[in-house]
Amino acid sequence: MPRPPKRHAVLLTRGAENDLEALHRYLSEFDSPASADRLLDRLLSVVHSLEQSPERGSQPRELLALGIKAYRQVLFKPWRLIYRVEGGAVHVVLIVDGRRDLQSVLAERLLGA
Repeated sequence: MPRPPKRHAVLLTRGAENDLEALHRYLSEFDSPASADRLLDRLLSVVHSLEQSPERGSQPRELLALGIKAYRQVLFKPWRLIYRVEGGAVHVVLIVDGRRDLQSVLAERLLGA
């Protein structure tokens, strides 16, 4: 009998939670609360899909260029969800508009620049 796939716990870091809150707030103000709710639901669906197969994500090229291989990403265009897998858990660290320069976003997030 086939074994069911291993499920990973999926955790949002405070930074990723802030990303979702800011996105929801922005869309609620400049589009509509209903549109913001729909996008939030879809993004959270992508987040939770990582429970089954977190390895499916690609490595962000901007991080690979720096020799950082611990992170992966999944795309929900234009959004990029960047995460790392540690043990049995997936830690979502960043949810960013893919049209933004990731290095600038990382500098802001990590260095407060």
